[in-house]
Amino acid sequence: MPTLAEVLTEVAGELYALEPAEFVPARDARAAALRADDQDEAADRVKRLRKPSTAAWVVNLLARAEAEQVEQVVELGAAFREAQDDLDGKRLRELTRQRRQLVAAVAARARSLAVEAGATVSGAVLAQVEATLTAAMIDGDAGRAVRSGLLVGPLQATGIGRADVASAVAVPDALGIAPVDDDGAPSRHLHAVPDLPGGARGGRRGAASSRTKDAAARAEEEAARQEAEQALAEAEDDVAAARDAGSAAAAEVSRIEGVARRTDAERDAVRRRLAELEDEAAAVDAELRGAVVARQRAERTLADATRRRDEAAARLAEVAPKPPR
Repeated sequence: MPTLAEVLTEVAGELYALEPAEFVPARDARAAALRADDQDEAADRVKRLRKPSTAAWVVNLLARAEAEQVEQVVELGAAFREAQDDLDGKRLRELTRQRRQLVAAVAARARSLAVEAGATVSGAVLAQVEATLTAAMIDGDAGRAVRSGLLVGPLQATGIGRADVASAVAVPDALGIAPVDDDGAPSRHLHAVPDLPGGARGGRRGAASSRTKDAAARAEEEAARQEAEQALAEAEDDVAAARDAGSAAAAEVSRIEGVARRTDAERDAVRRRLAELEDEAAAVDAELRGAVVARQRAERTLADATRRRDEAAARLAEVAPKPPR
């Protein structure tokens, strides 16, 4: 007998592989079948499954059709988080460029898959798809959710605290994804420092406290510097991407304008040729009418000549002497 988690995962996998318009009828049918099979808890859970948003459906489609590309996104995210933990600014800048290029390419592929399936993907939906893929890089739970193909809504992660993945995936408990705290931040663990004996306790404690504060200040400054470097690298990538997009758009406009000019020229040539053909057709029609009239006259002339010949032959037969017997 399968467990509740196994049943939910199987049913959700089937439902979220469907097109959005098919989701609700199929969900209700599966819930009814489970209830008829006395699996009331599973039926209730299935009945509460939410229809995926367009962006979530596009990402789910991508996860099923292009699992390798999704895995590349998640793996690059793991390397990105490792570089963040190591405060490796150079590596972070390199990975940031790779991240943006990979997200753009994978999101474009997801859009193509959706269009091939007959869906329309707006710019806003594409932006949500890109944000979801970025979240899969930044947050481990988001990566698992995207790979599952069971998203009900888009994801967003900032890298500060945990992303709220549980509310955006169909069966978070079955996937091992727990809800985040209200503030979304991990809890802090405080360690007590025992007092030192004797009169030196206060002085040593003060010196230790001062060193601790200095170390903490340096750590904060380093973290702030790394964060600023990362923000600058991302901004530079954004500028470069915007320039590339602008250049690509200008090139596309030029290309389409060229196509439009050629199309207009071809259309004008076709119109001129059509006018010539119409004139030729009119002339041929006139010639045809004249030929028909001439043929009719010739037929009448032939008929008259034939008649006169027959009459002359008959008269000749009447007046010609008969041969003797």
